[in-house]
Amino acid sequence: MGRTVPAEALCGKVAVVAGATRGAGRGIAAGLGEAGATVICTGRSSRSGGIDSDYDRPETIEETAELVSQLGGTGVAVQVDHLDPPQVHKLAEKLRRDYGRIDVLVNDIWGAEILKGAPPEWNTPIWEHNLDRGLRILRLGIDTHLITSHHLLPLLVEEPGGLLVEITDGTAEYNADRYRISVFYDLAKVAVNRLAYSQGHELAERGATAVAITPGWLRSEMMLDNWQVTEATWRDALQDNRGHGLPTAPPAFASSESPRYVGRAVAAIAADPKRARWNQKSVSSAELAREYGFTDVDGTKPDSWDV
Repeated sequence: MGRTVPAEALCGKVAVVAGATRGAGRGIAAGLGEAGATVICTGRSSRSGGIDSDYDRPETIEETAELVSQLGGTGVAVQVDHLDPPQVHKLAEKLRRDYGRIDVLVNDIWGAEILKGAPPEWNTPIWEHNLDRGLRILRLGIDTHLITSHHLLPLLVEEPGGLLVEITDGTAEYNADRYRISVFYDLAKVAVNRLAYSQGHELAERGATAVAITPGWLRSEMMLDNWQVTEATWRDALQDNRGHGLPTAPPAFASSESPRYVGRAVAAIAADPKRARWNQKSVSSAELAREYGFTDVDGTKPDSWDV
């Protein structure tokens, strides 16, 4: 299982992971659960149905909540479409009734992995890019974060010490001089880094911290399916599988990370009494692993940004 944040470091803390159904969101919820937190796992995909997701995937928020509880925390699933302000307002009212406050808010909402396209579609200029798809990327990747912060941050600043985490792709430094896939994707990921900076400016006077964290090459459920492997067999994707009719991942996949790695990064900052030193910063899970000493589930400290 690798090295984690101490098992009871976040006992008594209430965290909300917005976008916890799969991928980094599920990994973050699990990382917080390992440290003993109560984790509210929100998203659209629920066993109860009722809200359509942009993905046709089997994962649900209930599965994530159950994983949190299995790992030592308390998982609570709440179905929410974070593009719908009334639903997020209703979530805020429920949290205030049930807990009175929250200690950690993780804005991990995305949902545009399919909309961003496969590698052959990358680098499509804006005048050739499908406009509806591009604007949907911005709605899913930026508007959701703004709506969620607007309604939930009042609960975070009830007491000093709160933590807001914005999850993105690429640090501010990395993205500053690199074009990322398309104008729309680029704007979404750069904007989320800036959200941590601007919200950190507003939160500081209330004793709260905002930080942007990026995972590296993430072995999400969708990525594992793409290479037709599991978390237990992911290294098989690095073999020359063409003779067996299976896809072969590029060599850089060797430095990929499980979703739990970024989860432990979030838990490490949440458990740090000096977390304010990260306010308005943009960092990677690998940087935080070097700072705090946690590892991925296999005991390694991968860094796919070390290029």
